[in-house]
Amino acid sequence: MRKILLLLIFPFLVCCKNFETKKISSEEVFNQETKSLNWKEVDEYPAFENCKNITELEKARDCFESTVANSIYAYLVKQQPIVTQSIDDTLFLYLEISKSGKPVVDSIRVDSIITYQLPELDKWVRQSVDSLPKIYPAIKRGIPVSSVFKMPIIIKAE
Repeated sequence: MRKILLLLIFPFLVCCKNFETKKISSEEVFNQETKSLNWKEVDEYPAFENCKNITELEKARDCFESTVANSIYAYLVKQQPIVTQSIDDTLFLYLEISKSGKPVVDSIRVDSIITYQLPELDKWVRQSVDSLPKIYPAIKRGIPVSSVFKMPIIIKAE
């Protein structure tokens, strides 16, 4: 009985001798993890209070972008711009939402025709962004991160 028990235990002892562990530094783990992450995508888009409970990624993005656009349009309408020719064009707003949720206008791409007709437009867009309600930042792996959006804003005036 002892010999049989010894024969059964012996293979386990031999197998365990060949088992080795390798220590990996936390820096190496971080580097491997960083390489595997897709930094162009977030787990949660920035959100306003009215969009906070939307869990589907595309719908959350649409809610965020439409809230920004509607806020900008509402601000621009209050300015009551006067034009000499009709305008039907698009400006592109490059908007960064910092990891603290602060909106910052990175740049505004606009046609010279619109700039000629509405020289205050750049200032109005920046002021409208400053007046946006509280924004919750984008989330990547549970951590707030900065995000940048290229948003088309249609400008129509007659």
